Amino acid sequence: MTDKMDKASLAVNGFLVLNKPVGLTSMDVVRRVKRLTGLRKRVGHGGTLDPLAEGILPICFGQATRLMENLINETKGYRMEVRLGLATDTYDAEGEVVEEVDPSFVTREQVEEALQSFRGTLYQKPPMHSALKKDGRRLYELARQGVEVEREPRQVEVFSLKLLDFKLPFATLESECGRGVYMRSLAHDLGQLLGCGAHISKLVRLRTGSFHLDDAVSLDEFSEAVVEGQWRELIRPLDSLLLDMKSAVIGKAVERVLRHGQPISLGHHGLYAGHLESYRLYSGDGRFLAVVRFDRSSNRWDPYKVFQIDEPSPYAPLGETV
Repeated sequence: MTDKMDKASLAVNGFLVLNKPVGLTSMDVVRRVKRLTGLRKRVGHGGTLDPLAEGILPICFGQATRLMENLINETKGYRMEVRLGLATDTYDAEGEVVEEVDPSFVTREQVEEALQSFRGTLYQKPPMHSALKKDGRRLYELARQGVEVEREPRQVEVFSLKLLDFKLPFATLESECGRGVYMRSLAHDLGQLLGCGAHISKLVRLRTGSFHLDDAVSLDEFSEAVVEGQWRELIRPLDSLLLDMKSAVIGKAVERVLRHGQPISLGHHGLYAGHLESYRLYSGDGRFLAVVRFDRSSNRWDPYKVFQIDEPSPYAPLGETV
């Protein structure tokens, strides 16, 4: 067997759905996964979690790193505990208290009413203690030096926000939101609206796209799987992230055109497809080949992401070959 064949047989392409523990940064987790697996390149995470937070942290291997943007754009679910009466400079429990107010006047009804202001499309100012950059420098670096700069509010979407429990001084919330929503800012802004100040004391990411916390593995479980030589069995296929897309099977001639970066036709699939609608494409033997997008002006499907996967996917559709 050649070295090239050896490398191909050892290639890892897919997602590890980890349950990040409190106390580690997302990059801490990536470094630990690299150390455990011995893989040094093309390993990354799909969505930062603060050290205070725990929960879903997808780890991308190999060609899955090309889908990081898709992961970041996925809707996410959170459960958070908000501590009323104490505002901190970091908007979480790790910061210094900058305001303290007795929250005993706050009622459940007031919290319910205040939450209405944080549902739907809204503008949210990012916290100073964040990884966003200003003039080439991370905001948290400036914040640590006591420097505060103006941050432009960003448009974000909160699809749902529910009050699960209310026992002063804590309110437990559950949220479904889009890209770029800072749960810390939401907790801080809620405290300001209620007039008592607040910070986030606990945060759990329950879901990222189709990846759910119930299906995640802990770092300890992953470490044990490495010792037993079974960690690759925990890696989910690339297309497991894309199951909300429609799919089609293409023949070898169409696959050759696709691999040359040329647009293709998918026959009747284009009849009702919307402009820039995405499809998953598979070979006749079940290999996940690509994601294509429909260009209505030319009535063709353009390659968006093309992959080289040798194994058939369990999510390959059955049906007629285009």
